[in-house]
Amino acid sequence: MKQYLDYIGEQLKALTAIPSPTGYTKQVTEYVFQTLAEMGYEPHYSKKGNVEVTLGGSEHPLLLAAHVDTLGAMVRSIKDNGRIRPTTLGGHQWATADGENCLVMTREGKIYTGVVLNKEPSAHVADENVEPKEANMEILLDENVTSKEETLALGVQVGDIIAMDPRTVITESGYIKSRFLDDKLSAAILLGLAKWVKDEQPKLSRKVSLLFTVYEEVGHGGCFIPEDTEEMISVDMGCVGDDLECTERKVSICAKDSGGPYNYDVTGALIEAAKRAKVDYAIDVYPHYGSDVEASLRSGYDIRHGLIGPGVYASHNYERSHMDGVKNTFTLLKTYIS
Repeated sequence: MKQYLDYIGEQLKALTAIPSPTGYTKQVTEYVFQTLAEMGYEPHYSKKGNVEVTLGGSEHPLLLAAHVDTLGAMVRSIKDNGRIRPTTLGGHQWATADGENCLVMTREGKIYTGVVLNKEPSAHVADENVEPKEANMEILLDENVTSKEETLALGVQVGDIIAMDPRTVITESGYIKSRFLDDKLSAAILLGLAKWVKDEQPKLSRKVSLLFTVYEEVGHGGCFIPEDTEEMISVDMGCVGDDLECTERKVSICAKDSGGPYNYDVTGALIEAAKRAKVDYAIDVYPHYGSDVEASLRSGYDIRHGLIGPGVYASHNYERSHMDGVKNTFTLLKTYIS
């Protein structure tokens, strides 16, 4: 088990090191594609850029999906003072990014460092605190620019992508701290699952495929899936917070979110698998959540659906999980497919 947990940790660091705000995911999907190919699989791309791969097995196809796009921002306009006005990509909370380092990536391939700040961040200057909402946020490039013309001369333009520093750390006590654990932690878990299947050659209970999606953060990552899919499980983050049973050290099985209840039989089968595997799990309801599999349902696919994931605290913030949550999620998936 330890070798696979170590591998998942390594893959998490590799994935978070690749900037991939939704709409800017080519580099991260190329990494996932190449990693799967090097294992001996035959992955392929969908037209929109999702990566799909079949692990093996036959009949009653099961699809496990995780997304590799993240929250981020885009250049909305360049101000007269040379600073950038951003617009959010996905459900970004600007209060959590105030003071964060960032990258601005131009269409010509240039990358500039910068910092995200509100319009008056200095405690010794401001008469009162400025609310960190989108209209008040600026990107200050680490370049000597004081005018719109000087920023444009760098090659920065409207539509360029802005990525926040993930600051990924795995502590000796097993805690995982990073931006974008939603959902690169579960993407790393699925890569670990693929490695386990290739190494151990377990007898799979059905045809099992993986789907690494893009555009999940804006609601349509899973709108196209393989036609033969009978069951689909989103492997995303488990919510940790008020009125929820999950912690960072558990695997969460979601019974209902903002899109309604998950398939009763699939949820029940996941619970039974968790009991067989003797993993630490929670069953929860997420009031402000949507997943890739719901995008598939809304696109008209006739499938059974479920949602699981390692517990992640402070979602859409600087997030925190634990390797125990990874272990419980990984073990549940192994039990469910074999």
